[in-house]
Amino acid sequence: MRFLIIAFSLLLTFDCAAARWSAPEYAGTKTDADLEEMSGLAPSHYHKNILWVINDGGNGEKLIAMSTNASRVATFNLKGVKNVDWEDMASFRLNGKNYLLISDTGDNGGIRKTLQIYVFEEPKQLKDGQTLEPAWSFDFKWPDGARDCEAATVDAANGEILLVSKKRVPPELFKLPLQPTGKNIVATKIGDLPGIEQPDTNEMEKNPVYGRYRSQVTSTDLSPNGRVLMVMNYHAVYFYVRDNVKTSWSKALTSRPYSFQFPWLPQAEAITFNREGNEIYIGSEQRPVPLLRYRIIN
Repeated sequence: MRFLIIAFSLLLTFDCAAARWSAPEYAGTKTDADLEEMSGLAPSHYHKNILWVINDGGNGEKLIAMSTNASRVATFNLKGVKNVDWEDMASFRLNGKNYLLISDTGDNGGIRKTLQIYVFEEPKQLKDGQTLEPAWSFDFKWPDGARDCEAATVDAANGEILLVSKKRVPPELFKLPLQPTGKNIVATKIGDLPGIEQPDTNEMEKNPVYGRYRSQVTSTDLSPNGRVLMVMNYHAVYFYVRDNVKTSWSKALTSRPYSFQFPWLPQAEAITFNREGNEIYIGSEQRPVPLLRYRIIN
């Protein structure tokens, strides 16, 4: 019965997302050195109240288990991968197994010819210092030249990875096969994301640097029911809703998204649903900085 109540609540929430999220809550403060530059968040499917974390480039090849109060629980070493510019991650279930995806897709200078996707089986035990190797990985490229991308998630129901460009206006949504065959993998553009608010003249005059960057997309996640694509920039969260998991994202992008603004965080670059889909967590690349939580209001 409790599951049915939650499921019904989710359906209501995602039909009027902006009106049914709580005010922002303080979940905890990120202080641990292993969480130096949090660039991606994803919920654990094995461990309650655990979020998986990756750090931006220059912070080593590590996967960190963090509690939902922002305390580090365990750090895993990742073998056979390189952290060029890790920017987002996602958790998903496929063929009865739980996986974690890491997207090495950051490209501030627009110079990378290929990008990397790494997929790991989610650890069943939170053992500090354990070493993990990829279940699979692959290189890919964009169809029309380099671009920066800090937002990636997994649409497991359709066997796809979804990626959102950062610096393009409007932001673009792309897809990749989750388990590609062969080489020379090229991302396919689905469409442009409508409704991402751009800075106005007053904002640009008040703060030219922040005004320029505040609308760039830094993270994304897909709801557990597969219907809601959540996209974040430096000041707001947007929800693109599709009727069911077989509805194309190109159709979902024909409607303007629901959205809400969140309190200022320095370098807000990580967002995720929890595994039930009734909470959202927002993290920063800075330290020490609060972890924000939003809850569904029933």
